[in-house]
Amino acid sequence: MSYKAVFHVDQNDNAVMHLALNNITNLLNAIPHTDHDLVVVLNGPAANLLTCDNGGPFLEQIKELAEENVRFQVCKNAMKNFNIQDNQLIDECDVIPAGVVALINLQNDAFAYIKP
Repeated sequence: MSYKAVFHVDQNDNAVMHLALNNITNLLNAIPHTDHDLVVVLNGPAANLLTCDNGGPFLEQIKELAEENVRFQVCKNAMKNFNIQDNQLIDECDVIPAGVVALINLQNDAFAYIKP
């Protein structure tokens, strides 16, 4: 069995981000050595959580999860709305054109949708 899930974070709230990261960590601990494709999509105000200035509380856990092939995607539209430049994001992020489109595409590709 392969586990495919998208974790959707859209609030600029440290508690929500911690919950999402802990959900992913717990999932990976429950399915050791199992094929998985896990994506965290951040849009809206949540784009602020992965800037170099704000990502500090999460950076170690994000790095560990990225080493486990968890992908972190940040919406370019949200970045524009919140005046975030690409070079302000932590290295583990990928910028995507639109978070909403990514969520739809992932769900159409049989990813479970998880909203912490």
